[in-house]
Amino acid sequence: MRHHNVNRTLILGYGNPDRQDDGVAWHIQRALALELGLAAPTSYEEEFPQTPWLDFQFYLQLTPEMAEDLRAYERVCFVDAHTGSIPEDVRLVSVESEFQRSPFTHHLTPQSLLSMCETLYGRKPEAVLLSARGYHFEFQRDLSPETAALVPQAVHLIRQWLEQKPVSERLP
Repeated sequence: MRHHNVNRTLILGYGNPDRQDDGVAWHIQRALALELGLAAPTSYEEEFPQTPWLDFQFYLQLTPEMAEDLRAYERVCFVDAHTGSIPEDVRLVSVESEFQRSPFTHHLTPQSLLSMCETLYGRKPEAVLLSARGYHFEFQRDLSPETAALVPQAVHLIRQWLEQKPVSERLP
């Protein structure tokens, strides 16, 4: 990852695009880039365009090494798939930093990653998590129709968040 000045926003998607809906984050990122008038990759092996104010990164999963990259950003939106563990099909919530182990996997959560960032570097970005419902996790790259139908709503929620001023610029 390249380092940039603080004041940028990162859209950080993760999941496995070879497992159908598990890769919905990449599809949401791509749709967002296109809606913002940016060139967008046609497959997840390609990089997203970088802009002066917005970066896109996509990974199979979150790793501790990302804490160093996160410190360079003022805001980050994590994007992932959920399997019905939350009631809404698409949800955007703020992420507080707390170290937590997921009971089901060894995967790092956004909360834990922010906590590491704060512990190691004394700062962390303002963060939100957008989760979109996945229904099918077969070995294929196309989203299920049910999950594909959620992409526009997810893009809308991220755009609303992007248009809000960062906390540092809001009046008390």
